[in-house]
Amino acid sequence: MPDDDPDGRSFEDVARALADEVNRAVERLSAIDLDDIARAANEEADRARLWIEDLARSLTHIGAPAPSPGDGPARPAGPHPLAMPSSEQGVALAALESGRWRIESGTLTVHDGPGPSDPLGLLRELRVSDWVTADGELTLTGRKALARWSEQA
Repeated sequence: MPDDDPDGRSFEDVARALADEVNRAVERLSAIDLDDIARAANEEADRARLWIEDLARSLTHIGAPAPSPGDGPARPAGPHPLAMPSSEQGVALAALESGRWRIESGTLTVHDGPGPSDPLGLLRELRVSDWVTADGELTLTGRKALARWSEQA
């Protein structure tokens, strides 16, 4: 019998079982209360807002200014884009740019000339200032910092 399934079920039996399953799925979907989902989402948003307000109050208590709602958009964290490199940082930026120094295995490697007294600390300062990438390449901000330092020196 070409209509029969190898398990012995007819095409009509399979179609009927499939239709029953689709009907049960539709019934389960229609039982979902979208208002309950919206209420739960609003409750989560309120809970998050209260958490942020509590955090702002706690920061105010330890001396950090709390952001007020009218302060406008948040400023990105990090150093000021016009920060001036220290003498040691400027030398490091110049040496990295010229290739005399490289970042290898997470530290500064000196290939020519004297090296820094605290290579890990200096590298950390350069990374925190967003002046170098993890690969040791100067970022656009790093190149601008190097230019400011060179003009001053």
